[in-house]
Order: sequence, then C-alpha cells, then structure tokens
Amino acid sequence: MNLGKPLPCSHLEEYRKHHGLQGYSSLQTHFRTAPSGRTAVGKFQSLIPRCSICSLRRSRLYLCLICSSTSCSDHAAAHSQANPGHEIAVDVDRAELFCCVCADQVYDPDFDTAVMAKQFLELPKGREKDRCRKRKAAPAHDIERASSRETILVLDCGVKNRSCQPLRLRGLNNLGNTCFMNSVLQTLLHTPPLKNYFLGDWHNRELCRKHRSRRRRRAVEAGELSCLVCDVDSVFSEAFSGNPTPYSPARFLFSWWQHSSNLASYEQQDAHEFFISMLDMIHESERSTLQNKGGFGDCHCIAHRVFSGVLRSDVTCTICGFTSTTYDPCVDLSLDLEPSTDLKSNKSSRISTLMGCLDLFTRPERLGPDQKLYCQHCEMHQDSVKQMSIRRLPLVLCFHIKRFEHSLRRGTSKKIDQYLQFPFSLDMTPYLSYSIIRNRFGNRIFAFEGDESDVSNDLSSEFEVFAVITHTGRLESGHYLTYLRLGERWYKCDDAWITQLHDVIECGVTQYGQYLVAARKA
Repeated sequence: MNLGKPLPCSHLEEYRKHHGLQGYSSLQTHFRTAPSGRTAVGKFQSLIPRCSICSLRRSRLYLCLICSSTSCSDHAAAHSQANPGHEIAVDVDRAELFCCVCADQVYDPDFDTAVMAKQFLELPKGREKDRCRKRKAAPAHDIERASSRETILVLDCGVKNRSCQPLRLRGLNNLGNTCFMNSVLQTLLHTPPLKNYFLGDWHNRELCRKHRSRRRRRAVEAGELSCLVCDVDSVFSEAFSGNPTPYSPARFLFSWWQHSSNLASYEQQDAHEFFISMLDMIHESERSTLQNKGGFGDCHCIAHRVFSGVLRSDVTCTICGFTSTTYDPCVDLSLDLEPSTDLKSNKSSRISTLMGCLDLFTRPERLGPDQKLYCQHCEMHQDSVKQMSIRRLPLVLCFHIKRFEHSLRRGTSKKIDQYLQFPFSLDMTPYLSYSIIRNRFGNRIFAFEGDESDVSNDLSSEFEVFAVITHTGRLESGHYLTYLRLGERWYKCDDAWITQLHDVIECGVTQYGQYLVAARKA
C-alpha cells in the first residue's frame, strides 16, 4: 500500500491519460492572485461569472478543463453527463481541481505546481517592502471596517517593522477542502511544548519503526494501522526544514484517513472535530508504548501532557445545601458567547469578551425540572444549582468558541458571526476551583479540601494567546484561516500563503474566531 499520498480520483487519472498537463498549462495564464494571497481563475469576459446553464452566480462555480464552460454546483454533474470526458473542472474562486462526477475536490501535485508557479511570477518587485510599510492604527471603534479588509486581529499598531520575512513559517498546500486540517496543523506546529517534543527527537521515527517491526506479525494479524505520531513528526521536520516553498501534507492526510475512515473524503470537515480526533489518535498511537496506570486524566502521552486539564462540577441542593462534586478531564473549554440584553441589536454588531465568556462558563446555573439532583441528605430529587470551575489547568489552553446555534423547536441551525474581544495575556486564577469555592464559601477550610493544589504548584496561571483559528462563510461551507503570534508580530496563514499583519498590542478582536489557543507563561 502506498502511504505517500492519497489514491487519485479515477476520473482525474483518465483526464491525465488523455490530456496530460496541457489543460493545466493553458489555464495557468488565467490565474489571478489577490493581495491577500488567494488564487482564483480570471478567465471571464464579464466581471461577474455566471453558470452557462442557469445564468446564476452561485456560491461555487466550476470551469470545465475541456470546453471552458462554467457550471454552478447544481449543474456541474449535468454538464459532465451531457458531455462524456468533461468530468474534471476547476473551482473558480479557489483555483482547486473538482471532479463533477464524484462531486468532490481532487488533488494533483502537478496542478499545485502550476498554481504556485503563477503565484510566484505575479509577486511584484518591492512587494515585501510595501507590505512592511507602517500603517495607520485602526481605532478600537473601527472594528467592522477592519474585519471587512480581513484584518481580523487589529486594534493598534506598535513597533516599526524591522523585517517582514515570516521566519519559521511554511505554508501548507490545500489538498482539496483541507483548510480545516491546515489551520489546526499550523497551530500545533507552533505550540511550544509540542514543538520542543518533536524537534527534540523525543519521538524517534527509526526507533518507533524498529519497535513496530518486532511485533509486525502480530500487528498485521490485528489489522494495526501505521503510526500517526511518526507522520506528525514528519510534518514537523518538513515545516522546520528551512525550505520556503509550501509543503503538501498528503502522507499525513492519508494516515489520518486510515485512522478515521468515517472522515476519509475531500469534503470540508470541522476544525474542532479534527483537533479532537487528532489528539485521540496520538493518544491511541502512544498508548502501546506507555504504562498508564491511571485514567484519561493521568495519561502520559504527549497530547494529554500538553492539552489535558481537569474540570470540576458542583451540583448543590437548593433545600439543604448538599453538594455533589465530580471531576472530568478536558482538552479544551467550550465557551458560549455572551448574550445581548438589547433584543433589537444585530448579533454581528455585538461584542463579547473572552473574560465575559469565562464568567458565563463558571456562573452558577439553576438546573431545569428534568435535571433534579438526587440529594443524599434529603433522600429525594430536589431543585439544584450547577457551577463549573477549572480544577487543573493544562500547559496549553484551548478556547473553543461556540459559533453554531441550534434551535430544537424550529429545527434550524445558524452561525453566529459575533465579535469577540480577547486579551493577549490573561490570568486564569479567577476561574480556578480554589477561587470559585472561596467566593462561594468564604474562608471556611473544609470547603477547599482537595483543591489547594490549584494554586500551590509552581506552574503559572497566566497564559499568552499565540494562535487564533477563524472560520468565514456559512454554516455548511466556508474557509478556515490561522493567525499566529510569533514574538510581537502576527501572521495570517491561509493554506500555502503566509502574510504579516499589523504589529498588534494590548488586545485583539475577531468576528469569526472559533479557536483561541494560549500557552502558559514561564
């Protein structure tokens, strides 16, 4: 089995057999690159391209590589059925290959080469110098205008740029709707503990291979898959190899598909779901070499050593005050955006704060009648109040912002494009169990039993935000980007393209941020 790259689409293979690279070469002259680095197809007489069948401008248009006709997502299949051999097209907005029969993105490294070659040719002289030119600071109230320019992380400009070359950053090619994967990989590549682990050769691929070969016969009989951690280690090696050209993580993608067969397709996936599944797979891959006597919260695999924390849940009887306490491991905090008190206001124009979302997460909540606690003291089900707090902080803290709203009554779902303001430095002490319980009970010693370690260890409760993953677009489709903070500078990672933003200070604002990642201060 070839683990080097995913198996190609049979229709793409047939196209390559009859036409080779001719279609790629002829189309290359019509690629256009936006200032943001996004490449699209500009082979149109009109400014607004439309479907040749229904004459409408849908969210997705596809240009046939054989006859150059344009079809929307509703009529792409009909065009290929009416014209045998016209199965392969190009996504007009993203310059990506699309199979009209499979109704899916397809990947061809030769097509990627044609796109990247055109992008590099279109870079004007002095572009880096122009990009480095100091810009006027965007005022705090001008957030919506800043977001419309895709400058999400903007409030102020600071130190004058000395260099605009994004050091230690390498773009990741989109392999067909894989922006969800690229956004998470860029974040993990620059997560300090993970970076130290993989670049420090703590997972040695050669030793792992020898260890696995000793039990190869048993592994084959059990249907054991390849080591995902080795493939992650390869991605780290390639990302920090010093090669400035974008990297295609095709081997890693194929390995992930093998471990998650239910997600093995070129369809857009959710970045949060990918992040969780990736940590689970690393845990499963390393479990065989680790002797973990404890449960999930005591796991010594690198994924849980970096991201695993512990939440405390207190459910208190409102009649007698009896409290039932449980502890649960977690790898991120899922936070609701703050509700607005003004019912007439537009949700997208409101501003939530990260600290307000954390206050909402740890606020006492009265449970409904169907969630009554069985009170051991009253010996019956009683009304109760639930309060969450953080028992133990991880080394790297991930905030998952809930931007999808589901209505059971209406049976509908929608995305919440509401602004979120967040500090670059934050102190998590107010949200620790020790602090929450002290606020509830005062200084009575018995209330803190088992929770003093939250503040008694040597680890800091202060964190620095170093990555923001955003999702633009609708609920069912869209595009993921990553904003990375290296030193005092922010960089936008849009698949293969890395661009520098303003030197931002003090705090940031994002309308589409779905994931905020922060590392402990030393």
